[in-house]
Amino acid sequence: MTEKTLAAVATGTKQTEIKEVALPDIESAAGILKVEIVGVCGTDVSYYNDLKAPMILGHHVVGHIHKIGEAASKRWGVQEGDRIVMEEYIPCGQCELCRTGLYRLCPDTNPKVDGIRYGATPIDIEPSLYGGFSQYMYLHPNAVIHKLPDHVPAVEAALALPLSNGFEWMRIIGGVGPGSIVVIQGPGQQGLACALAAKAAGAETVIMTGRQSSLERLNLALELGADYIVNVSSENLAERVKEITNGKMADLVIDVTSGGTDPVVSSLESAKTGGLVLLGALKGKRFNDFDLDIIYNKSLTIKGVRGHSYKSVQMAVEFISSGKFPLAKMNSHNYPLNETDLALRTAAGEMDPSRLLVTVSPWQ
Repeated sequence: MTEKTLAAVATGTKQTEIKEVALPDIESAAGILKVEIVGVCGTDVSYYNDLKAPMILGHHVVGHIHKIGEAASKRWGVQEGDRIVMEEYIPCGQCELCRTGLYRLCPDTNPKVDGIRYGATPIDIEPSLYGGFSQYMYLHPNAVIHKLPDHVPAVEAALALPLSNGFEWMRIIGGVGPGSIVVIQGPGQQGLACALAAKAAGAETVIMTGRQSSLERLNLALELGADYIVNVSSENLAERVKEITNGKMADLVIDVTSGGTDPVVSSLESAKTGGLVLLGALKGKRFNDFDLDIIYNKSLTIKGVRGHSYKSVQMAVEFISSGKFPLAKMNSHNYPLNETDLALRTAAGEMDPSRLLVTVSPWQ
């Protein structure tokens, strides 16, 4: 008899259904993961709100190896029962981008050009189990995985990918280290991850910004190690940064907000001459009447940042495993599989505007 798993299949816009999906017979180079917990990402919400084809969402996945082929076991260095963190990418491994470490940009990982990716692959692509909102998930031969110690609490383990973005952008790309002054625009998952990564790297001053509606998250940023918060609903960011830094301004400013272009402008204003401004969120808007001379006059470097590397995920796993930070505070809601719809609506801010990390535990 064919073994089956329960999965929350997104079947329409803002709609999921619990369905039985057959577990595949795996070849030597593949495997099956028993999903332990899945973090709900903003990308999941965007697919949920505008679904193009039925799929199993969820890509911040933690689980245990359920079945593993002989070749996959040797290649990944894992065996049945091992606990792992999944990356969402399924790269080809052969193109120039993959060969130079930029596999997150490999066309094979881009669903918009017929690539496949965990949490973004239609169920009509066999064997269908490409999403974490399921009791079991298919381990593709080209999957990228990381071993994780058993002592890490599940809700903290689910932070591995958001935290890896923080380490990628702050340490690997941003070069943050002792003495650095960092401004982080937006106290969501990505912003809090950047704050943690910056402090772990030894930054002297970390300033987190947010609106009045994000006051609870701003206060959490202080608990997690940020040095200052700025409420941009009532304070001028550049003026506050000048005051806090005694006129030095910021070595690095990152915008991970999703609303409007104002944070981009204030980021440029808050950076020091010769500073670095990172843009880590889509805006969907064009600038009007923007004075480009600020970039020239301050000799700023502006760079778009997206995703993580193998190294930054390893950094995140080691950081989480150390137990030095109260990461469990970042988890605000954990739902069972049959409440995946509620989890997605919560992550979208429909149920609780102060939500933080939302997770789904398929066996709960």
